[in-house]
Amino acid sequence: MSDPNGLIQPGRPAPGFTLPATPDGGLVGPEQFRGRPVVLAFYPADWSPVCGDQMSLYQSAAPVFAQYRAAVLGISVDSIWSHRAFAESRGIEFPLLADFEPKGEVARRYGAYMSNGEAARALVVLDPAGKVTWSYLSPPDVNPGADGIFDALDQLAADRKVMAG
Repeated sequence: MSDPNGLIQPGRPAPGFTLPATPDGGLVGPEQFRGRPVVLAFYPADWSPVCGDQMSLYQSAAPVFAQYRAAVLGISVDSIWSHRAFAESRGIEFPLLADFEPKGEVARRYGAYMSNGEAARALVVLDPAGKVTWSYLSPPDVNPGADGIFDALDQLAADRKVMAG
């Protein structure tokens, strides 16, 4: 298993996409959240222990994400059916997107696809205009937590205040 080369870097426009998402299989993508920050949380698989803990952490942090008006989108190569069962079992209410067919296409476009056929554990924060403001590639077996995301959202909020003032 090799790490992906070239996770998308800050300053680049985020590639657009829509994917089937929980809870109902409707198509969801970052463009639907223009005007708000978007957190893309790529992860390897629904039922692995680290992924379950990571997605549950983001669900428990929902009130903090709401303070930033940030949308959180979980993305893996699992099917919508797997996502639905996983979300129900873990109480996850934010959308989980199925990068299932063609497998890993969105993860590849973001530089977050591994040679073993899974998405990397990668975090990407988009500004309200859809530009990448922060990205982070975590080791596959390490929960990256939320501190880096919140730091990036703090910086976005500070930048907006400077631009408004």
